[in-house]
Amino acid sequence: MDTSILSPPGEREREREREFSNGDFYSGEVKGLLPHGKGKYSWSDGTVYEGDWDQGKISGKGKLTWSSGAKYQGDFSGGYLHGIGTMTSPDESVYSGAWRMNVRHGLGRKEYCNSDLYDGSWKEGSQEGRGSYSWTNGNRYIGSWKKGKMCGRGVMRWGDGDLFDGFWLNGSRHGSGVYKFADGSLYFGTWSRGVKDGKGIFYPAGSKHPSLKKWCRSLEYDDTGKFVLSRSNSSMGVDEIRSLSNVSRSLSMNTLASDHPRDLTSKSARTFGSARQSEGGQDKNRIAYEREYMQGVLIRESVITSSVDRSLKIRPPSSTALSKQVSARTFMTFLTGEHNYHLMLNLQLGIRYTVGKITPVPRREVRGSDFGKKARTVMFFPRDGSNLTPPHKSIDFSWKDYCPMVFRNLREMFKLDAAEYMMSICGDDGLTEICSPGKSGSIFYLSHDDRFVIKTLKQSELKVLLKMLPRYYKHVGDHENTLITKFFGVHRITLKWGKKVRFVVMGNMFCTELKIHRRYDLKGSSQGRFTEKIKIQEKTTLKDLDLAYEFHMDKLLREALFKQIYLDCAFLESLQIIDYSLLLGLHFRAPGQLNDILEPPNAISDQESVSSVDVGVTQELSIPPKGLLLVTHEPNSVSTAPGPHIRGSTLRAFSVGEQEVDLILPGTARLRVQLGVNMPAQAHHKLDEDKEESATIELFEVYDVVVYMGIIDILQEYNTKKKVEHKCKSLQYDPLTISVTEPTIYSKRFVNFLHKVFPEGM
Repeated sequence: MDTSILSPPGEREREREREFSNGDFYSGEVKGLLPHGKGKYSWSDGTVYEGDWDQGKISGKGKLTWSSGAKYQGDFSGGYLHGIGTMTSPDESVYSGAWRMNVRHGLGRKEYCNSDLYDGSWKEGSQEGRGSYSWTNGNRYIGSWKKGKMCGRGVMRWGDGDLFDGFWLNGSRHGSGVYKFADGSLYFGTWSRGVKDGKGIFYPAGSKHPSLKKWCRSLEYDDTGKFVLSRSNSSMGVDEIRSLSNVSRSLSMNTLASDHPRDLTSKSARTFGSARQSEGGQDKNRIAYEREYMQGVLIRESVITSSVDRSLKIRPPSSTALSKQVSARTFMTFLTGEHNYHLMLNLQLGIRYTVGKITPVPRREVRGSDFGKKARTVMFFPRDGSNLTPPHKSIDFSWKDYCPMVFRNLREMFKLDAAEYMMSICGDDGLTEICSPGKSGSIFYLSHDDRFVIKTLKQSELKVLLKMLPRYYKHVGDHENTLITKFFGVHRITLKWGKKVRFVVMGNMFCTELKIHRRYDLKGSSQGRFTEKIKIQEKTTLKDLDLAYEFHMDKLLREALFKQIYLDCAFLESLQIIDYSLLLGLHFRAPGQLNDILEPPNAISDQESVSSVDVGVTQELSIPPKGLLLVTHEPNSVSTAPGPHIRGSTLRAFSVGEQEVDLILPGTARLRVQLGVNMPAQAHHKLDEDKEESATIELFEVYDVVVYMGIIDILQEYNTKKKVEHKCKSLQYDPLTISVTEPTIYSKRFVNFLHKVFPEGM
């Protein structure tokens, strides 16, 4: 007989045993009807869990054994494998390390059933980051990984003593590298998808060759594996091999999981080189061979004198290669094709110079002079380099950096690491040009990791930004949750023919691991604020009249949102700023993601994510699944690293007892909730006005969404030109519907519109 139902109200935790009608059995501590504390649960299919419980959820330390023979022992959270633990699969492979939401994520070590071993970083169940992979045949790779494949800088050493140090892509050698044969001969060159492609130099065993340390430095690593911000691409020409820079850095290491891409030409290369060593009676220490390959086929070879001191310089990318790397879309008539490439390269060189110069300066509070007209850094970058600037492959240009100390302090205020900032913008992967969502004519560049957006500015916008900078600095310092665009630097490039291009570096508000399904630019006006259907694509930024949803939030989340909106709008109104808008991004949770969340796992595949163990003990003990779950914030369970648009505190939710909260997306992620970032809501599809009159239509279509937002375009003053524009448009349209209007009215209309977008209560 089940005695639990006879428990008096308010009974404290105690040991219970219970057998359910479906054959499941539980023995352990309970609280009410829910397992709570220590307990053991056996499913009818043979799956057994023994360990800690929290309000009916597997949480804490425990051991889970599946009927398939798989075993897991370690940390659980909310029914998921989450934390540190060891998984033994049915094939006897063993993984020990970090887990997140049932998948390997973080640092971990895996021994495969064939005795191969991987030790390093994981992301979402695959090797990603830095790690080491050792095969049973003696081969070993140490280097960078991405999505389970060798990608980036890495070193592969084969069991016979051959070694390759260079760049990889999708598991194959790709880019610059050096191949060292077991007999001591070397080949410096480039590879494409695993085969030699282009020119290189072969040095026979015993001949003099460039310093491997300098070679490694040129590839941006030092002997300890630390990264150096010295180059902007991973392809090296033969003409640079012996003029390697004196930057003090060298070798990096990481891992792979497939048979090594063996160099089929290595033996012939050594034989061919050896046969020529004494040709012409020359000293073999002075002989080397310049070779040219085309997709792995040797098409040309010439004997050269191996003089390590002779200067050879890198050859710039061909015009054909450049045209493939940059967008052909026109911003201005001169910013096309190769000019666009030069502009991006100049920008990277300038930012690297700026950040590198200001970072070592001891931090201090900003002064009034730091905002003044003299707070500028100017530097000329000749193509051949100078005492203060490096040589480069772009055209000559002048660089101006505005208020460097102010923006240095802003970056620190926004908790950005200087090295990561430079790596994001100035790294090997470069910048990507993106389409402008507005009518400004500006061009936008996106950093390779999606963290930063770089936008060209008009001269008038630059003046407004510099004018507002002292008050902007104080506002973002006083209000860490501000939704206003975060600025990280303002710069100007003057090209050799006199054209000046101004840039501002901003945080990307949509830098998230979640896909943004809809984007809206909301001003609160209605005249012309719609998008033609034929122009709407997946990433089109829609406007006010296109928005067919209203969003219902937790009470405290909404209060925090509007508290900050009022503060930010008052700030902009005081500066006489108009034309700003709320950039809104939506991640929808599909109904399919709500199914099977609570089903017990059957088997564990080494290639797939582990099934959720958020199992219902019985129907009585389960909690109905939801698309989004707000739970108490756990700093160790979520990423607390600052992002380009993330600086504020963790928000509190009324529905979780006014505690700081995290957002769980079942089967996807656990995210920290901050203002404008990872905010959960329900999107109610609004009915057409003519249908709202019908009493038979009462239900809205509802979606769970994750909301991202920020206030953008804050560099337009209500000046004489705008006043005239307002007068003219007021003669044609209702003054309350047009975008351009007096700042006080603009601010009030903007806030009132957002009250409709995020209505109070339900």
